[in-house]
Amino acid sequence: MKKRGIYEVFIKRVLDLTMAFLAVLFLSWFLLFIALLVRIKHGKGVIYKQRRVGRNKRVFWFYKFRSMSNAKDEDGNLLPDTERLTRFGKFLRRTSIDELPQLFNIIKGDMSFIGPRPKDVKECVFFNEEQRQRFLSRPGISGLAQVNGRNAFNFEHVSEYDNKYVKKVTLWRDIKIFFKTFFVVLKPTAVDAESHGFHMSEYYCDLLLKRKEISIDDYTTGVMMSGTIKVGEIMPEFEWMRTKTKSAQVVREGIAVVTKSNESEE
Repeated sequence: MKKRGIYEVFIKRVLDLTMAFLAVLFLSWFLLFIALLVRIKHGKGVIYKQRRVGRNKRVFWFYKFRSMSNAKDEDGNLLPDTERLTRFGKFLRRTSIDELPQLFNIIKGDMSFIGPRPKDVKECVFFNEEQRQRFLSRPGISGLAQVNGRNAFNFEHVSEYDNKYVKKVTLWRDIKIFFKTFFVVLKPTAVDAESHGFHMSEYYCDLLLKRKEISIDDYTTGVMMSGTIKVGEIMPEFEWMRTKTKSAQVVREGIAVVTKSNESEE
């Protein structure tokens, strides 16, 4: 078990709350303005929310301004992401303005300003023991990985940076990451990789499948299991026996995914 220092246990949370409340107070007019533009340019649904895994593997709603339209094909199905991502949406992503609603995630206690970026539930169920170290700290809006490449390198590198941060959470490190984040955001090359078909947040399960480290059956099983985990619940631990053959197996303590109730995720 990781030993947490006084800064991480007490001071960090107080600073997060204070800064988040002040940011919402001073940026409220700007948040409303962006929300209005998103509604005009992207249609109904200003906030995009997704289930992400936070500290101690607790699942929470993760918020962002929506950067895609609701454009559908003739059969009523949503068009591919690349076709729905608007010019305004690209601007929101490039400037990281789409991340501002996460100030409310910080106030709720789901996130911190600095920490490993939270991942989707459907990829977290495939993490091994070392990769689960990220769950020892609150996830952040920015982190050590983001200021050392942002969207420009692969999952393994991101995981290494996340684990490095989690092992030593200090005030000085958080201050350096916080201010370095502004310089990274101002560099347009930091997110150019996304427009060329590569993104740091590519789903880990898709990466494993592409590498043939899990079978299509295991992939489907994992994704289906992740869909049963509700917001507010603790993500169960799965052990995936990875192999490069089609006979990859899934092992877990227990037989079924246990959920606390059938209540709505809302």
